[in-house]
Amino acid sequence: MYKYLVFFDLDRTLFDENSKVNDEVANAMEEIRKHGGLPVISTGRNIFEIKDTLEKTKIDSVVAANGDFGMLRGKEVFSNTIDPKIIDQLYDFVEQHGNTLVLLNQKRGAITNHDELAIKAFKHVHAPLPKIVTKTYWHENPINMMVVTNTDLDTEYEDAFGDVLTFYRNSPYSIDVVVHGVSKATGIKQLIDTAGLKGIPTYAFGDGNNDIPMLDYVDHPVVMGNGLSNVKPHGEFITTKNTDHGIVNGLKHFNLI
Repeated sequence: MYKYLVFFDLDRTLFDENSKVNDEVANAMEEIRKHGGLPVISTGRNIFEIKDTLEKTKIDSVVAANGDFGMLRGKEVFSNTIDPKIIDQLYDFVEQHGNTLVLLNQKRGAITNHDELAIKAFKHVHAPLPKIVTKTYWHENPINMMVVTNTDLDTEYEDAFGDVLTFYRNSPYSIDVVVHGVSKATGIKQLIDTAGLKGIPTYAFGDGNNDIPMLDYVDHPVVMGNGLSNVKPHGEFITTKNTDHGIVNGLKHFNLI
């Protein structure tokens, strides 16, 4: 059906410095389709957050929520949700440390407090703050992923919840939280297996910690020139920065466009 599959992270990868897709990148997605490829977004964001991106790029296949949700050609393929009882325990831990909890599914986001770090975290990704909710919220709504605000408590959260949740430091102000064992790699595998896309060559573009499983999983991993230093060893090819034609240069390197 497809000659190749290309998975793209968004922030600091497919996005420019303003968390937008520019015309050059949008045109490259069309070139992929013309060459028989399937462009797929693979992101820590959720569908409600990227509607403008999907419209601009005409991409309709997504691995969202760091691998907890999959969509192929506009239709949901899978959705992993977090146990509300585990969220209860995490919320108590978050409160004890003076942090804030963000709750996300594919329709909306919610937050337990508008603290300073939350404001910085959402500003960092050019996103609006969601509305504040109470503890009943996650018992009444499915939650695909969460975010906890903090700057240096990675070890504390891992030690307390590492056997039931997976954590990715994805900004200086916050950590992404997903179902235990889930990653962009597991989401990609689930999408490929469910959609019958096995045996097709795979490529991926990324820059951050949550991209490492994806980069290690695909056949040909590409790391952005602006990628973290610990991420670059996971790339077969290091392209230029996201703001310096990095997507196009990476695609041309592999003759995908």
